[in-house]
Amino acid sequence: MEKQTEFVNWLRSVAPYVHAFRGKTFVVAFPGELVTAGGLQVLAQDLSLLHALGIRVVVVHGSRPQVAEQLALRNVEARFQNGLRVTDSAALECAKEAAGELRLDIEAAFSQGLPNTPMAHSAIRVISGNFVTARPMGVIDGVDLQLTGVVRKIAADVIQPIMNAGGIVLLSPLGFSPTGEAFNLTMEDVAVSAAIALRAEKLIFLSETPLMKDAAGAEIRELSSHQAEAVLSAGFLPADAAFYLASVVKACNAGVSRAHIVPFSTDGSALLELFTHDGVGTMVTYENLESLRQATIEDVGGILKLIEPLEADGTLVKRGRELIEREIHYFSVIEHDNVIFGCAALYPFPKEKMGEMACLTVNPEVQGQGDGDRILKHIETRAREAGLTKLFVLTTRTSHWFLKRGFVLAGVNDLPQDRQQIYNWQRKSQVLIKNLY
Repeated sequence: MEKQTEFVNWLRSVAPYVHAFRGKTFVVAFPGELVTAGGLQVLAQDLSLLHALGIRVVVVHGSRPQVAEQLALRNVEARFQNGLRVTDSAALECAKEAAGELRLDIEAAFSQGLPNTPMAHSAIRVISGNFVTARPMGVIDGVDLQLTGVVRKIAADVIQPIMNAGGIVLLSPLGFSPTGEAFNLTMEDVAVSAAIALRAEKLIFLSETPLMKDAAGAEIRELSSHQAEAVLSAGFLPADAAFYLASVVKACNAGVSRAHIVPFSTDGSALLELFTHDGVGTMVTYENLESLRQATIEDVGGILKLIEPLEADGTLVKRGRELIEREIHYFSVIEHDNVIFGCAALYPFPKEKMGEMACLTVNPEVQGQGDGDRILKHIETRAREAGLTKLFVLTTRTSHWFLKRGFVLAGVNDLPQDRQQIYNWQRKSQVLIKNLY
């Protein structure tokens, strides 16, 4: 019975992710090292599960160790410049050979259908083709990279109907020019370009690198693209990890909502990253720090303009200018062109490791664009950084909004002792609490 209860609880916990991901496009990229390590069969099973859940999947594979193997068999010396392969005609033939073998192996993995296996009844069709237009990379630091190229265009208009028809699209690290030339590309370039062109919800790199750590040795679980740029500038990451991070920053800055770097050494790492709260990798999100930031005293006027209508109709508790000025360091704001159009406050209760989010407000003219979620995410991040483990809100009218975002109904007795003493029994606000870990 205990195992049955655990299974039911787990299935219920992943349901929100299933609803959120259905119909979204995920670009999943993995290096040739995953195949060498024997992880292809399991990965195909995991990606088939994503496909069965209604997620539109594009797969991009790398082939570095396979190309190296082909070069060794032909006694061709491998040449690199700044970590990029110098692709002459012999190396290109090796890249073609490796890509062809990998394509067949991947198609075979997705063709599994034995009874009593995760692939039973899957019937997945993997479609590949000349979807990537490329151009030569040219001369870098005085070295001609020859047939090493970069992506010029992804045929999104061709790929979309394939996904609409239920197919999984497979992209290899090869591209073609309008003149019929073939170019050797990096897996990361193809994956980033595909995610941008297809307006993917997520870009997921299953990497051979371990979970990233900062200069002090602490695990890096989540970064904004701006924070990731700062990490890259600091220069403490190993070269391979830095290359992955630079790739996901490029994707996020070009419109991809979320990008993940997930070590493939953990069994089911893609599923763990996507369907558990903490995940097992590093997530990078786009956040314009110029617009979402901690408030300053200059923001008081803008905050008052936002909250006064809600104070007037009783949605928010009235706060005077003097109170907001005293508590401005608790507030965060979203601004655009120096206009404040969203805010919230975080009041910490360190003894109980709890925080109260109050005064969450978004200008009615821009509601429905996800800014409320952005502010909530920002406040949750601030709370975690402060060592808080729970976030609570008091509301009289918006409980459903918070329930949909992971909060649960609680009672006044669940509040920190100091907050219980100032609870307004006349307003009878509902108490909602969310665990942050």
